Amino acid sequence: MPLNLKAVNRKIRVGAVSYLNAKPLVYGFEKGMMHDAIDLSFDFPSKVAAQLLNDEIDIGLVPVAAIPHLKEHYIVSDFCISTEGEVASVCLFSDVSLHNIESILMDYQSRTSVILLQILLNEHWKITPKIIIAESGYESEINGTTAGLVIGDRAFVQRKKSKFHFDLGLAWKEMTGLPFVFAAWVSNKQVSDVFIKRFNEATLEGLAHKSEIAAAIPYEEYDLLKYYEHNISYELNFSKRTAMDLFLEKATKF
Repeated sequence: MPLNLKAVNRKIRVGAVSYLNAKPLVYGFEKGMMHDAIDLSFDFPSKVAAQLLNDEIDIGLVPVAAIPHLKEHYIVSDFCISTEGEVASVCLFSDVSLHNIESILMDYQSRTSVILLQILLNEHWKITPKIIIAESGYESEINGTTAGLVIGDRAFVQRKKSKFHFDLGLAWKEMTGLPFVFAAWVSNKQVSDVFIKRFNEATLEGLAHKSEIAAAIPYEEYDLLKYYEHNISYELNFSKRTAMDLFLEKATKF
């Protein structure tokens, strides 16, 4: 049965990621849409996923790799964070060429990106560097033959520091011919169709104001309008659902 708000006497708790790529998806909420129905919070992807797993929130914009770990899950929006090719903000960074990499520091902020990289290493690039689970501040250790997976806003900064960057969205496209979905709006319990309709209307609102959103954020590291219109794709369509299924199938090996 859908969550009964009157019975629990509270708003639906919604967790979103605090990255720039989510700005269009939360624009409507931040402008007051659904203020009567949701409590919105922000964190980095793996934290939002943990909150959804622990029932600290009801809906989260979570990394796709978190979905199989939920006792029950429902995709509650027609919108997501995905790419049709080059994503720009999820990359493997290195000072040496791909086949000279000896070890990789893995970003701790998103399990989906970590698993995606492992799939690409195994099936696409066919290299076997040592994998190191990194902690905060690891970007300073990306040098020599030690590469690093960096995601989100920090990736734009790293693009200016590392000699090489290998875009994971583009590599997945080359390997599969499909887009890639990094995160989707997922609930751990059913919500009503009326709520979902309102939720879609609110998330759609920002997609009509991408130019305004980009212009309002002073950012020198990357062209945000290009990011929103070219690198990130927000519609969760059939091909992206197909890509999600393929990724989750491959992810069972890791």
